[in-house]
Amino acid sequence: MKNSLVNAFVTAVSLAPFSLVFDSNARADEWGCQVILCLSNPGGATQYAECRTPIHKLWDWLAKGRSFPTCSGTGFHSSRPGYEPYYCNVGYRLVGSFGPRGRDVTCISTTLKPVSRRFCSFGRDDEGYNRGSVLSARWQREGGRFQCMAQIATQPNVRQQPHYIDVTIDGVGKQRVWY
Repeated sequence: MKNSLVNAFVTAVSLAPFSLVFDSNARADEWGCQVILCLSNPGGATQYAECRTPIHKLWDWLAKGRSFPTCSGTGFHSSRPGYEPYYCNVGYRLVGSFGPRGRDVTCISTTLKPVSRRFCSFGRDDEGYNRGSVLSARWQREGGRFQCMAQIATQPNVRQQPHYIDVTIDGVGKQRVWY
C-alpha cells in the first residue's frame, strides 16, 4: 500500500512540469486558435464542419480590412493582405499589360500548341491571317511533318475571393488564405 502511494506521488510530481508547460499552449476555445488549427489541416481549412464557422468568420473579418486574429502560445505569422483577382488554368500563365482601356490581363499557354495552318505565314508577301488569340505562330517539325504551332491566349478566370494573406505556422508550413 505504501509502495503504491509513493509511486502515485512520484508520478504526480513528475507530471507537474508537463502541466505547467502545456498549460501555456494555445487552446482551441479561442477564435484565433481555432482559425490556426483549421488552417493547419492539409485537407483544407473548411474540410471539417467544425472549421467552417471560424473560417467564414475569418474571411468576413479580413474583408473588412481587419488584421489576422491572434492566438497566444502558437508560433505563426501572417503576411500583409494581397489582391489577385485573376488566375489561369493549368498550362497557362497570367500576363498583364497596359492598353487603351487601362490594364489588360491575358492567359498565355506555357507551351506551343498545334493551330490551323492559316495562322502560319507561307512567304514574305503573305500578310497573314487575323491572329486574334494566337501568338508567335510558326512552322515546327512534329513527328516528321511540319505543323503550325503557336502560343494560345485566353481570357483569365475571375476569382470569387480575390483577397489573400499568407499564413505561416511553425512546424506545419505556409498556406495562402483567400477571402
